[in-house]
Amino acid sequence: MNNEEDIRQEEEVAISHAADAIPSGEDAADLTEDDIIVGEEGEEEGEEEVSGRSSAHPSLKEVIKENAREDEKPFSSTLALKTILGGDILNTQAIRRQVWLILLITIFAILYVSNRYSCQKQQIKIDNLNTELKRSKYKTLSLSSVLTERCRESHVVEMLRANNDSVIRTADQPPYIIMIPN
Repeated sequence: MNNEEDIRQEEEVAISHAADAIPSGEDAADLTEDDIIVGEEGEEEGEEEVSGRSSAHPSLKEVIKENAREDEKPFSSTLALKTILGGDILNTQAIRRQVWLILLITIFAILYVSNRYSCQKQQIKIDNLNTELKRSKYKTLSLSSVLTERCRESHVVEMLRANNDSVIRTADQPPYIIMIPN
């Protein structure tokens, strides 16, 4: 007797919780008055179901279990563009089961994009440094050629002639080595 009362109380609690869970539209049309047991007749039929579990009338728990799925339809094998664009595909159990995989793919995509962005920044920096290096090489080469030209003997002699006050002259005799004995 206690067991039957416990079951009846659980069904009453389930009825109060399932009032919002009963689907509307096509799924609600499938439910009949026999599926939800209420009133004095329900108590008699409920006792029969608890004791006998007739296959013609499923229990309230079974009805709630079948229909309390947030209007979720099973995943169909045919995909239509309408279901994909409408977002109905996101409601299916297949997507819910694969949510961790989708999350992992999203993380990898974010890492891929950020890595590519940082590589592009480094390539731009390398290109800028290469152009700066080329400019520095050209500048060094041009300064070296100017220095080489100014250090030539002919240019130095010309500068000395331009300055009349200079005492330095070009040697007439070739240089010779002075040997000092130890």
